Amino acid sequence: MTERLKQAIRDIPDFPKKGILFKDITTLCKDPVSFQRTVDLLAHRYIGKGIELVVGVEARGFVIGAALAYKIGAGVVLVRKPGKLPHKTIKKSYALEYGEDTLEIHEDSFEPGQKVIIADDLLATGGTAGAVVELVKGMGAEVVECAFIIELEELEGRKKLGGSPIFSLLKY
Repeated sequence: MTERLKQAIRDIPDFPKKGILFKDITTLCKDPVSFQRTVDLLAHRYIGKGIELVVGVEARGFVIGAALAYKIGAGVVLVRKPGKLPHKTIKKSYALEYGEDTLEIHEDSFEPGQKVIIADDLLATGGTAGAVVELVKGMGAEVVECAFIIELEELEGRKKLGGSPIFSLLKY
């Protein structure tokens, strides 16, 4: 079944800049069977594990994070780019494979010790996910696992996730 999911993902060469092969999950998301199977395969790992919140990372992580949270009966917390959240936030800047960026999260997103999953579409160099792990842990929540649809293994993004457990449905 994972081979069908891989076939549902479109490769976009030289996006967002020359030399990068972008894995586009919009084609997977528009296919109901592939999207449902993706969410089901991820959710199966977490049902009954006491997960209280799923952290969705802007922007594609919102899609998978919200669907995953619904499936396992958890709430959703959004991590966004600066200026997009309406309440008081905590910021974290980080390097990524083609520049630098900053993420924000509401300062009241977690209670100490809450069990959370961080969900996103892709683990590449680990800059974005690493920043989110730091934000979540810094706010006192427990990162049970980081869940990705895709992992680009040769970029070794796992090294930047501070030892947090990682699950990737598809590896390239």
